[in-house]
Formats: sequence, C-alpha cells, structure tokens
Amino acid sequence: MFNKEIESMTEKKMKELQLERLKWSVNHAYTNVPFYKKKYDEAGFHPDQLKSLDDMKRIPFLTKQDMRDNYPYGLFAVPLNRVVRVHSSSGTTGNATVVGYTKNDVNVFAEVVARCLTAYGVTENDIIQNAYGYGLFTGGLGLHYGSEKLGALTIPISGGNTPRQLMLFKDYGTTVLASTPSYALNVADYIETRMPDFKIESTKLRIGVFGAEPWSEAMRAEIEKRLKIEAYDIYGLSEVIGPGVSCECSQKSGLHVHEDHFYVEIIDPETGEVLPEGSKGEIVYTSLTKEAFPGIRYRSRDISRLYHDGCKCGRTLVKMEKVTGRSDDMLIIRGVNVFPSQVETILMEAEGTEPHYQIIVDRKGSMDDIEVMVEVNEKIFSDEIKVLNNLSKNIGDRFRSVLGITAKVTLVEPQTIPRSEGKAVRVVDKRKN
Repeated sequence: MFNKEIESMTEKKMKELQLERLKWSVNHAYTNVPFYKKKYDEAGFHPDQLKSLDDMKRIPFLTKQDMRDNYPYGLFAVPLNRVVRVHSSSGTTGNATVVGYTKNDVNVFAEVVARCLTAYGVTENDIIQNAYGYGLFTGGLGLHYGSEKLGALTIPISGGNTPRQLMLFKDYGTTVLASTPSYALNVADYIETRMPDFKIESTKLRIGVFGAEPWSEAMRAEIEKRLKIEAYDIYGLSEVIGPGVSCECSQKSGLHVHEDHFYVEIIDPETGEVLPEGSKGEIVYTSLTKEAFPGIRYRSRDISRLYHDGCKCGRTLVKMEKVTGRSDDMLIIRGVNVFPSQVETILMEAEGTEPHYQIIVDRKGSMDDIEVMVEVNEKIFSDEIKVLNNLSKNIGDRFRSVLGITAKVTLVEPQTIPRSEGKAVRVVDKRKN
C-alpha cells in the first residue's frame, strides 16, 4: 500500500476522520463562497448543524449547471493568487465547468493517483507511458503527477500518434500504459491491421491503467487478451479532483474509494433520497480536503453502489461497483432504461464481433427507433450472407431477452466505426437534434 495507515484504517476511525474533515470543508465553502452561503441559507442549513455524517442529507446538492452558472471562478473558496492550476470541461453544451487547485490540492491529487498505481502493482521501477490527453482535461496531468509521486519513470506522450506510441513501447521499455480503454483497443487494432509484424509480446508492457469512460468486463477481457496485460480501472471526475477518487486493486472486485479525501453517498436519481449501503443509484461526492474548489454533495450522474467486502488486498476502504453508465447518458427506449455498457456486454459475447460499436437512436413518428452498428471480424464479414444474417438475428434476440428492447442490428466491416484517441463516441441520439 502507498499509505497503509489510511488505506487499512478501521471503518469507525475513518468515519471519525470524515466527520472532522466534513465540518471543515462545509464551513470552508459556506464562509468563502457566496453561492454556497446563499443556497444553504435558503435551505435553512448552517454548518454548525453538521453533528453527524447522517446530517449530510440536509445539505442541498451541487450540480453541473450550478458550476456553469458560476463560470469561471464563482465557486472558488480561495483568492486566485493561491490557485496554481485550473482544469475544465470542454463546454460544448454551455459554459465550461472550471475547477481550481492550490498547491496542497495538487499534492492530494498526486497522492491518490499514486495510491491507485500502487494498488495495481506499479512500483518506482516501472516505466509509465501516459497516453491520456494533457491540457484542461484532468487525466494527463493527474496520472503524470501521481506517477512522479510514486517515483516511476514517466513518459508524457499524451494521446494519439499511435505509431510513435508503439515505437516507445519497444525503445523506452514501457511497462505501464495509461489511457482510455477505447484508445487501448485502438492501439490493438493498429497493430493487427497496420503493423502485423509488431509483436506486443516482445515489449515489457504488463499493466494498463484505464478510465475516463465506462467500460465493461467484456472489454477488459478483450484488452487483456490483445495487449497481453493486466487491465485496471481508475475512476474520477474533474468536479471532485480528477482520476484517483477510486481505483481497483489486485482483486479486480470493485474500486476502493479514498474516503479520507472524498465522502460518498448513493442517492435515488429521481427523488434525491439517500439509499442504504449496497443499493444501486447515483453517486454523490463531497470533497473533504479541497481548498480551492470544495465540491459539496456534487451529483455525478454516475450509477454505481457502495459496499464493504473485506477485500483480500487488506484495504478497508469502502468499495464502489464499476460504473455501468450515467443517469443522464441513460437511454430510455420506449420506456426501457438502457445503458451503453449493457449493449456493449451483449455485443462482446457474440462470436465474431469486434469491440467497436455505435448506438444510433432516432424517433420515427411517435416511436423511438434504435440501431446498433457493430464491426465484425474479416472472416465473418467475408462469409455467407446466411452467416451474417444469423449473427444479426442472434444479437437482436439477445437485446430482446436481456434488455427488453427491439433494435436493428447492422453488421459492418472492420475499421468502419470511427476510432477515438480520447473518449469513444458510443451514442448518437438524433432525438436531441
């Protein structure tokens, strides 16, 4: 463990630490951010009323729209001369969401990422090739600082330029790849289609650190098989800190939440009611130590559940289930809730399909219409029409039996679906256009 005292702390002591830090964080936000003071006053809440963790449910939620409405620095709790870094979203659907970091915030960021890397078995002797995007996106610098905190050799290559990525695998002796899972598959595709003489087995690559987008167990298996590595999930969001909020360990049985820095609740996405441990719902985060941007009860829209299972790795931190999707990315098809990850799992189970797909949703008259385009391998695509028709029918049958939806399944030849060097575009919802 990177920080054994914290990562193996008893649940009782952790709750005591959380309450102490919660009181500081909520008061810090209330005292220094006019938005929080106004919102809490209107709700009849004062930080002095926070006597137990259960009192958190009295505090109003923070939403992404609140952040956009206070663009750029309206939610900062320290003067700008104490802020040493900002990150932000793209802002394609309105104002960007902007978060700030003090020197201490940056140190915490590095610490939680270093914990994650250690949990995967990464050490100071590893060479980490960081193919997350650098810039306003939190992934690149988050992994970079965490890797350096651990003491590993860090290659800041950023995303894209796949031929060079492969060259560095060999020339630099890369042992760890950090990227989105969709880009890892892009790398595997590139090897197979354009560099067939490149043998991944001849490299020292052994671990993959993947996050920034939901990905299924089936995709994990595909990545591990094609890149000959152990693939681990890292989770985070810029509104809380970035990658490192939680991570898997060697057991790959859920993600440990770094509870000393983040207080996590699960709520009913419709009612906002806090749900008991073990229930599936929307994750709500509260930062416990963030100075520049204290996020108090931020609604992530990510769907998961929390649980304790006495993990064999020795960490006592609460676990969150691998995120299956987002409540705001959830597709409602003729009254049925569907997540892209569910579609992905069915597709990956089908013999002959490739891990590249796109879900196209449209409205024909008053009815929703869904088409799933999925690549098939060269052998299947060149096979008899009867074989393709049977595969398409079998996938469609699985959609009906597992998800309760009827979907048009379109099989396309390899390399047809657009590739991504960042987050993959899995859903095209034409109903919004």
